[in-house]
Amino acid sequence: MAEFTQEEKEFFMREALKEAQKSLEKEEIPIGCVIVKDGEIIGRGHNAREEQQKAILHAEIMAINEANENEGNWRLLDSMLFVTIEPCVMCSGAIGLARIPQVIYGAANQKFGGAGSLYDILTDIRLNHRVEVETGILEAECAGIMQDFFRKNREKKKAVKRAAKEHC
Repeated sequence: MAEFTQEEKEFFMREALKEAQKSLEKEEIPIGCVIVKDGEIIGRGHNAREEQQKAILHAEIMAINEANENEGNWRLLDSMLFVTIEPCVMCSGAIGLARIPQVIYGAANQKFGGAGSLYDILTDIRLNHRVEVETGILEAECAGIMQDFFRKNREKKKAVKRAAKEHC
């Protein structure tokens, strides 16, 4: 399995954060992902559910699809997936099915996490493929972009309600 220095891990997580920023610019939940093989990014993805109106267009799914195309193979052996927020159950399943051996995520996902918070799909011994998981790389930045997004959404909703009351 690939061994990266802390500096290299942070570099790739910053690339995932750039992908999350793309989601944020489209008012999507800001999660970004990159897949790395031999020190090169072979797949990138960001949430695009609202833009594409497809429930499965999570950052990890988009990155896996691009990496599959670039590699010409559904198996993404000898690769590492970097994602800003802990993968959900769906994405954890896709990671296992793609045979990705290592995942690094920035911040936990207490409400939907499938890689340690609610469920632990990636390391479940009952499954035929297990994934090495590391957490906490640029955790504050990864959590911060999500917290800001949801705080701003709540503020927008409150402003709409206030405006509606004023017009009544």
